[in-house]
Amino acid sequence: MTTPVKPTKTKLTKAIAKHTCEPCDAFSLVMARHVSHGLGQDPLDRQELFQALATTVKENMLAHWRETRVNDARQNRKQVAYLSLEFLMGRTLGNALLNLDIEQTTREVLHRYAVTLEELEQQEHDAGLGNGGLGRLAACFLDSCASMDLAVTGYGIRYEYGMFAQKLVNGFQVERPDRWLKEGNPWEVRAVKHNVKVPFFGRTDHYVDRDGRKHITWIDTQDVLAAAYDMPVPGYQNGRINTLRLWKAEATDDFNLTEFNQGDYSEAVACKNMAEQITMVLYPNDASENGKELRLRQQYFLSSASLQDLLNRWIDQHGQDFSDFAKFNVMQLNDTHPAIAIPELMRLLVDDYFLEWDDAWQVVSQTMAYTNHTLLPEALERWPVRTIQHMLPRIMEIIFEINARYLEDVAHQWPGDPDKQAQMSIIEEGAEPHVRMAYLAIVASFSVNGVARLHTQLLSSGLFSHFYQLWPHKFNNRTNGVTPRRWLAQCNPKLAALLSQRLGDQWIRDLTELNRLNALTDDAGLLNEWAAVKQANKMQLRQLIAHECGVDFDVNMMFDVQVKRIHEYKRQLLNILHVIHLYQQIRLGHTEGLVPRCVLIGGKAAPGYAMAKLLIKLANNVAHRVNADKVVAPYLRFAFLPNYNVSAMEKICPATDLSEQISTAGKEASGTGNMKFMMNGALTIGTLDGANVEMLEEVGPDNFFLFGLNADEVTALKQHYQPASYMAAPSALSAVMQLLESGHFNLQEPGIFDDIINSIKSPHDPWMIAADFESYRQAQADAATAYQNPTRWTQMSIRNTAASGRFSSDVTIAGYRDEIWKA
Repeated sequence: MTTPVKPTKTKLTKAIAKHTCEPCDAFSLVMARHVSHGLGQDPLDRQELFQALATTVKENMLAHWRETRVNDARQNRKQVAYLSLEFLMGRTLGNALLNLDIEQTTREVLHRYAVTLEELEQQEHDAGLGNGGLGRLAACFLDSCASMDLAVTGYGIRYEYGMFAQKLVNGFQVERPDRWLKEGNPWEVRAVKHNVKVPFFGRTDHYVDRDGRKHITWIDTQDVLAAAYDMPVPGYQNGRINTLRLWKAEATDDFNLTEFNQGDYSEAVACKNMAEQITMVLYPNDASENGKELRLRQQYFLSSASLQDLLNRWIDQHGQDFSDFAKFNVMQLNDTHPAIAIPELMRLLVDDYFLEWDDAWQVVSQTMAYTNHTLLPEALERWPVRTIQHMLPRIMEIIFEINARYLEDVAHQWPGDPDKQAQMSIIEEGAEPHVRMAYLAIVASFSVNGVARLHTQLLSSGLFSHFYQLWPHKFNNRTNGVTPRRWLAQCNPKLAALLSQRLGDQWIRDLTELNRLNALTDDAGLLNEWAAVKQANKMQLRQLIAHECGVDFDVNMMFDVQVKRIHEYKRQLLNILHVIHLYQQIRLGHTEGLVPRCVLIGGKAAPGYAMAKLLIKLANNVAHRVNADKVVAPYLRFAFLPNYNVSAMEKICPATDLSEQISTAGKEASGTGNMKFMMNGALTIGTLDGANVEMLEEVGPDNFFLFGLNADEVTALKQHYQPASYMAAPSALSAVMQLLESGHFNLQEPGIFDDIINSIKSPHDPWMIAADFESYRQAQADAATAYQNPTRWTQMSIRNTAASGRFSSDVTIAGYRDEIWKA
């Protein structure tokens, strides 16, 4: 329930009258119009005021938005389509005000309504369009593309309920619908003229025309309407407004009146319900067959609608001549989810526009570019052949044809080697044949990139080594980055002001300007101001944690933070075990020299991922025991933040002292949370994994707490891994395990954590928890020692921010622009 604003409607009416009688800027007039026409309640409601403000800001963008589209078409600029199943945009208001340079104007206007910008910002729901790093990366890329004046359109799905809202019940994650659209989305514009139909099911019909040309048509389909909703993406103070086009699934015929009149009420709306399921929830639980099929329908729905839109735009300008299509268009596939766009584009070109196969393949293979985001084989998309044949029969025929032609290249490279053909085939044979979507993406794309240098090396030498041998020229690296607009200028205004005071504000456009901070690390004034900013940010986070978790974080303690998707390879378990170790030390009275710390973990587990959900339960049980102990409280506090999202991270990363990036080496593709923390002056404790490797190079080993096995050592140890050898008494790990196994953290729930305990002790544990624990504990001790010297810690913090310029998404997008898109 929203809180009423204190001024009465009478005061509001007087304010509007004053606006219309005095000379004032257009923004104030538009706001007054939306308030007077859109608000009818007394007293005023902050949600209504937010809606009026958001609509005003959107109107402020409309002219530039239209101008951007017209200019791009007139100049025949190369168009980039960024296809992603996720866009984790967060809240739009603050970012829009920053990029449009109207924040101060907005504050002045809102002052007349006796409400603050911060109060209205809290009324906006985080857009439920993504979950983790993949979606947040896509959002950062859109910001950078617009800010760098690139003609890029994001294509995604308008999820009705997003991922889910995470609640904690007795320490367990419980999923609730994320009703982010319950108040509507004031930023979107429904673009009806761009709606298209997407086919499903049916069958194919083969025939030969009078000229002897073979044709294939997909008939008797169940079509779904893809309704286009556009959101503006403003560049940073440059006048460009790009578009994020989101597709909503709707029935082509909502209501069957005949069936309704016959009394069959459920069947009368069956088509509507079936269609709307596609865009209801991000990543439906795929533990069931129905869940798997729904995910495939989502991926095809996104791909088909987006490609039809691209081709329609091309035809409007150039007609049905596709000879130059690849010269002016490129499609970036954000991970394997939209890989089904490859056979879909072939279908459209061959079946609908009658290109010959070779001509169509030339278009496809010159326009598709693929970004891989995972080193985990089990995370790569694989679909049963029978599922695709049933749901998308024409698409499966095209995949078979692509595979047959591609395997001729394999046979040419490795003649007489059927094993190699089986290894590299897009179709994985077996009792249940599957389509390997990552292989399809590699075969059809002119560029295949990893997202960190180590990740790309491991792709080329391991997961996709055969493809690298066949097409080394396709493989390249584009290390991820994050936008400095949202992740420093907007989310950390106090630090941003300090940076601009010392360096000027050019760093917002060119983050490498922060390198100049290295010359100021002995400036006592800067050190004091830097520390004061951190303390102020910690106060804000303290309020959030108290409200959401009921735990009091002391701002004079070290804030030790790990927030990210809950997954075994990200090793939240290692962090929890260290908390147990600290708890033991405090209970034993070993507190001399111990640095008090507040540990925060947050993140969502996939609904069907039982072990990840059990880790959340363990974290909450340990936190309950730690926080209830008055002996422990002066030295240790522990909280699990529910429903972690972008808006929470905007408060977390400016306040963090120590950033936990502790994944098993060789498992994390890149990571982007690590970069956000670094940009805001947090120090990293981490392994040589993902982008950590490059962060360590930039900031130097004296400003980074490194621990653990490297990727080669992890691979070598797998052959003879014996966790028991790391648990021999009197090691710290053995003491932790004894306490965990005793049931101390689950006295009323015996045996609940046995699966976790057994996984640590298993010689088949791929995450190497036991092997890395002692090194991790020592690195934590080193971090605590450094924290005891406030001057040294602040200097290290400044050096981390100074070294973060390489990890701006502007740098990453410049690489895509120059090396992949040629835009």
